[in-house]
Amino acid sequence: MATKPKRRAARRRHQPWWVDLDTAELLEVRLCDLHLRLEGTALMARVERLRNELRRAGLRFRPHVWLSTSWFSPDGVPGFAMPFFLAHPRLARLERRRMLEIEGGSLDWCMKLMRHEAGHALDNAYRLHRRKSWRECFGPYSQSYASTYRPRPTSRRFVVNLDHWYAQSHPAEDWAECFAVWLQPGSLWRRHYAGWPALRKLEYVDSLMGDIKAQAPQVRNRSCPDSLAQIKMRLGDYYERKQKAFGLEYPGPHDDHLLRLFVASGGRKVTAAAFLRRHRLRVIIMVAQITGQHRYVVDQVLRQVIASCVKLGLRLGRSDRESLIGAAILLTTLTMTFVRSRTQEFLR
Repeated sequence: MATKPKRRAARRRHQPWWVDLDTAELLEVRLCDLHLRLEGTALMARVERLRNELRRAGLRFRPHVWLSTSWFSPDGVPGFAMPFFLAHPRLARLERRRMLEIEGGSLDWCMKLMRHEAGHALDNAYRLHRRKSWRECFGPYSQSYASTYRPRPTSRRFVVNLDHWYAQSHPAEDWAECFAVWLQPGSLWRRHYAGWPALRKLEYVDSLMGDIKAQAPQVRNRSCPDSLAQIKMRLGDYYERKQKAFGLEYPGPHDDHLLRLFVASGGRKVTAAAFLRRHRLRVIIMVAQITGQHRYVVDQVLRQVIASCVKLGLRLGRSDRESLIGAAILLTTLTMTFVRSRTQEFLR
């Protein structure tokens, strides 16, 4: 029993200096001063899991991995970056508080992202996109990356691994998504995509991996562009820019939308605004799952709904359950109506 306090004390000694700072103080810390390392973290265990998947697939390729501000694999580099907030629970909590979700926070989500980025890294390692057969299957790699794209959710020409039908954004992303589906253990991709035009792409990936699995990578540089140690931006600035990137100029709901769900006179004592604030996170999670939108985007729409409820002085006229279901339906409709009026945004 006497050893437990000592073990806890030892663990505390190995914690970063900033771990006990309050949020305001932590936001003043520069990213480079976090001094984060992958080694010895739960995130590194996931990297090893990816490498084991590559090994079981018969591939010699092993991507190198580093920490940065987001997920990306730079052109010409046989490795990829992972967002720093996944490397420590304190930073993960800050990310959730600021953005309402942690991209890659769950094991399943993280592995999907890593398989996708490994596809980019493997392409760089073997220069696969230079092959005529690759271009015939996926299209021109040289196609310009647009900042936005408008996906077709019903298309069967593309596989689905990440949200927002990401394979449709660019030929390089189409390749990476196909590789991720192919690599996933137990994915049964032949059965799942039977009858889809996308199956031809997966069969091409399968054939191509058979051709290169015994080959050593052609590109072996270990550079880590935009690694965390190079970034002098404050955490506060990082989140300000990130929230601005997801920000919406949403005009707000029409009054008649809200008057179908809430009442302007009579009704219960509970105000619509107070009810929505109390169930905010629950509704956001529900709508984000339905629409496929980032929780921060849904939250921006919800904030406008709440502001309109305050302006109109609305109250609940139904039971909590009916009001919650109605609010989720309304927010889903408003979010998708707004999203369809603009192009989908994506970050590679």
